[in-house]
Amino acid sequence: MDKPVTIKDIARKFRCSPSTVSRALNNHPSINEDTRRNLQEYARKVGYQRNQISLSLLNTKTASIGVIVPTINNYYESAIIEGIDSVLHPLGYTLNICVTNERYLLESEYVTKLLSNRVEGIFLSVSQETYDFGYYEHLEDVGRRNLPLIFIDRDYEGFSAGSVTIDDYHGAFAAVQHLVAAGRKRIAHLKGPNGLRVTEQRFRGYADCLAQHGLPVDESLIINTNFRVESALEPAARLLDLDPLPDAVFGVNDQVAIGAMKVIREKGLNIPKDIAVIGFDNSPISAYISPSLTSVARPGRQIGEEAAKIFLDYTNKQTPKSQPEHIVLPSQLIIRDSSGGI
Repeated sequence: MDKPVTIKDIARKFRCSPSTVSRALNNHPSINEDTRRNLQEYARKVGYQRNQISLSLLNTKTASIGVIVPTINNYYESAIIEGIDSVLHPLGYTLNICVTNERYLLESEYVTKLLSNRVEGIFLSVSQETYDFGYYEHLEDVGRRNLPLIFIDRDYEGFSAGSVTIDDYHGAFAAVQHLVAAGRKRIAHLKGPNGLRVTEQRFRGYADCLAQHGLPVDESLIINTNFRVESALEPAARLLDLDPLPDAVFGVNDQVAIGAMKVIREKGLNIPKDIAVIGFDNSPISAYISPSLTSVARPGRQIGEEAAKIFLDYTNKQTPKSQPEHIVLPSQLIIRDSSGGI
């Protein structure tokens, strides 16, 4: 594979100094117009590209941003990234996207690499293992560099950083209240991994709504999953072995709810007549499966956009990093066929 053309290569071609080439490529007025044009045309012809890392060392700015997420398999995370990019790309920023697969060690490693690459800020959706282990030294490293750290979707409670999250509690409350209003009394919950803020907020909304309507929080109706569709299959089967059966299932996300729907149909039961189902996220597929899935909508793209604005406020010093900004966006229940409709 051919090596990239450098300024020294161009200088040898024109028998001049590398500094002359550099000035010509940067339109320095000390280089006459003909020389500038000849050098620039040759540079384009041979495919010369500027070394952005070297330039950033000189300029102290990299226009580079780190985005760390647990997964990019779901529409929701992709929408958040698109939201960040829609605000920052027109301003010349480049996103470095890192996926942790819910692992602390990867998250910590990515933070270290992003800092060594001199990013100007980091957007982070905290991994499951980071919550489990209670480690946050890598987050302190960001603070010691005096860089903006902004939590997206999942934050780390007690750690001082900007954040944009969703009102998961009231979204879950609204979902369960809809089921109660439809006459459902044995409402199961396929819960996410313990400890995650989104998991616990949705569980609290579920439990508080049941209590408000005088319904018991039955531990046999609450089973953990890991957000993936396949993680719901065995828990859903366990729910269908109960006597009496649950008459509704509230999934921690759409993937889990869709997994539960598969098991319910395979048992010969009707959705929603026998068992109603509600998910969370309002992923695009939820409107097109059969029956269409009632779900709580989360504005992923808006999370990204608001997080990017917080970053810009920090960099423009409109908001001191010592006073992190926290934004909680509303969620909305979208009622479809799987819960019995309106």
